[in-house]
Amino acid sequence: MSDLTVAILQFNLHWENIDANLAMFEEQIWNISEPVDVIVLPEMFNTGFSMTPEKLAEVPGLKTHKWLLQMANQKNALIGGSYIVKEGTDYFNRFFMAFPDGSFQTYDKRHLFSLAKEEMFFKGGTERLIVNYKGWKICPLVCYDLRFPAWAKNKFDKTNGDYDYDLLIYVANWPKPRVNAWDTLLKARAIENQSYTLGCNRIGEDGNGHAYVGHSGAYDYLGDTLDFNDNHEGVIIQKLNKSAQDEFRAKYPFVADSDEFSITIK
Repeated sequence: MSDLTVAILQFNLHWENIDANLAMFEEQIWNISEPVDVIVLPEMFNTGFSMTPEKLAEVPGLKTHKWLLQMANQKNALIGGSYIVKEGTDYFNRFFMAFPDGSFQTYDKRHLFSLAKEEMFFKGGTERLIVNYKGWKICPLVCYDLRFPAWAKNKFDKTNGDYDYDLLIYVANWPKPRVNAWDTLLKARAIENQSYTLGCNRIGEDGNGHAYVGHSGAYDYLGDTLDFNDNHEGVIIQKLNKSAQDEFRAKYPFVADSDEFSITIK
């Protein structure tokens, strides 16, 4: 399939209220009347960006896990967003990708937000995830990861002509004072990786008094804006054309010409 239709959900979140957020997003997902292939929810979509994981975390397989799989099955779409998960004694800000067939894949946020002391409460991930869906390779990342281009670096395999990914997705609780960086870096990641890039942010005010103004958007492989929502609740629906991206990459092999390097995980 050449085209991929994506839906980006930008809404205010109920602070630390899992049931209320799941009910709200379920209603919004069912309000999407046209067929979509991928549905994107914000970072910590069921709680807001909270540093109290001890009272909000779920072990794998419980309420939010089941809800995501149910929504994916009922809407016949890949659905993803991050929430707080506990494994053993560790907490993770985990991007959960639910497939319509009941399977799932996960990515744990690598770069923990030191301004909020996230590293004191959560354990960072060590591996990037590439999801294969409907002929597309998708790389899901979380919020603060956006500031670290090496982690998102797309690579070109000259032996088989393949890129690491075709679509880059960032989910976030990115606050109003630094929203210019969010806008700028989403475009930069799209340009430097020659990849469609989605950013899904929340709006409203959280329980700590931090304001969010959304600016969710979809960008093409040139960094051009396909769609954008500034500070309104709503759903962006955008069709992405893989053939157009493939043609651009073949004509302008910028990623193929880039430096090769590796990252050491500490």
